[in-house]
Amino acid sequence: MEIFTPDNVSFMLGGFAKTLVISFFAIILSIVFGTVLAMVKQFCKGKLKVFSLLVSAYIELFRCTPNLLWILFIYFTVKGNDVVISVLAFTIFTSAVMAEIIRGGFNSIPKSQFEAAQSQGFGFFASMRLIILPQTFKTIIPALFSQCTTVIKDSSYLAGINVAEFMYTSKVVMAKTTGLEGVLLVYGFVFLLYFALNFGISLLVRMYQRRIAAA
Repeated sequence: MEIFTPDNVSFMLGGFAKTLVISFFAIILSIVFGTVLAMVKQFCKGKLKVFSLLVSAYIELFRCTPNLLWILFIYFTVKGNDVVISVLAFTIFTSAVMAEIIRGGFNSIPKSQFEAAQSQGFGFFASMRLIILPQTFKTIIPALFSQCTTVIKDSSYLAGINVAEFMYTSKVVMAKTTGLEGVLLVYGFVFLLYFALNFGISLLVRMYQRRIAAA
């Protein structure tokens, strides 16, 4: 049986498109939520310290447990569209990782930057938006993109809960052949698309790093 028929290829590429959609929204939401978590953990002191402790507990909970565990938990406890469930599962997990990456960026900013912002009359949120966050994200771009590739690769876990992403659709096509050659061809196709996407992201990060070094 011919594996790479138009229908099979279209089916697998549809799964790849769903992988991209899920990964994109999970990454964006994780960066936003992770930034909030990092700010609370880093800057909530005194009477607000309880919020910092709660955020620390959240981060440690998700950093010390497998992503697949939370994917299964969300799948069995939340009802809804498979893309929404998948994005939610990845967001609550990846936000904890993003928070630590962003907090590391905060720590790389000299205290003089905070003091200079205050001396110019900037409030906390204005200082963060106009001065601190732009510098922070500039320093963490490599680590941030590295985590993005991890999200894309880990999206293959969703095949275990029958979300029709790239790995799932590829397995469906693979099941249509009993020959080793057909299986290897599908594996090769999966390998090439994942590699091309993630290697492309790696190249962009390297270009960015060279540009910063040359500046």
